[in-house]
Amino acid sequence: MKRNCSMSPRQVAIAYGVLCLFTFSIASVFALRGMWLVLAYALLETGGLALALLHYARHATDQEHIALSEGCLLVERIEAGERAQVRLDPYWTRVGPPTRRHRLIQIESRGLKLEVGGFVSEEMRKQVADELRAELRAASYETHWR
Repeated sequence: MKRNCSMSPRQVAIAYGVLCLFTFSIASVFALRGMWLVLAYALLETGGLALALLHYARHATDQEHIALSEGCLLVERIEAGERAQVRLDPYWTRVGPPTRRHRLIQIESRGLKLEVGGFVSEEMRKQVADELRAELRAASYETHWR
């Protein structure tokens, strides 16, 4: 499950560069005519935009990954380039569907509680919760009867 972003960090940098070129070429024409305040405003504007686009670019590749293998449920979250992994025992893991009170998928195992699904729609969260619950049920059934 990953964040829905329309532009990659590289595309953001290219768009920002083109916008700066356009803005400063207009501002420099006004500055040559003695209106230096336009250039100051252009610097302020592009600086604010740079901060906003930097935040966007840092979070454009955020994602959550859930993998179930034999004996392990791996929940991995990548946010702003930081990777966090949690390994859970599938036999002891419960999955709570998103409700009005809890809008994200609740995963609980032996006192550890996680919330996932923040990057996808509510419909997709319900589908993921149902599929994960079914897979965990099947995995614990196979483990129990071996």
